[in-house]
Amino acid sequence: MGVALTLICVVVIVVSLTTILWMKQSRDQRWTMEQHAISPEQLYSLLGSHQDVALFDVRQPLDLLAHSEIIPGARRIPPADVLAAPGLIPKDKEAIVYCTCPGDKTSRAVLRRALDLEFFKIKFLKGGFEAWKAKGYPVEPYREIFHLYTPNLVQH
Repeated sequence: MGVALTLICVVVIVVSLTTILWMKQSRDQRWTMEQHAISPEQLYSLLGSHQDVALFDVRQPLDLLAHSEIIPGARRIPPADVLAAPGLIPKDKEAIVYCTCPGDKTSRAVLRRALDLEFFKIKFLKGGFEAWKAKGYPVEPYREIFHLYTPNLVQH
């Protein structure tokens, strides 16, 4: 009976410590994300100040098809490309990424990848393209050709 009670106590302690560590890590990740967020108002002011800022549209192709507009001055990079080759975003100057995913999912994925590679001047537009448009800030038509998918190339 004493061995079983000891074993139960050890399991409870291990589970409790694991839960506490997981909660702390989750909180730290949320804090880090918020430190690298910029509001539409802040971005509008930043762009209006004529500072050297790189702005990237990392929306999924179907999102771009649904809303064929872009923030003036933004460069579109497919999210798969930037996740595979983060060097497409400059490491030495302020960079902002935006998408239209609920919860800024694509922007946050790009941000996490960039932070893992020590890109510390990168931020994501909180609320993305939709929040920018909701504020009435300028957009322009996106006229570049883009593909909805990348076909698998079969080599013979």
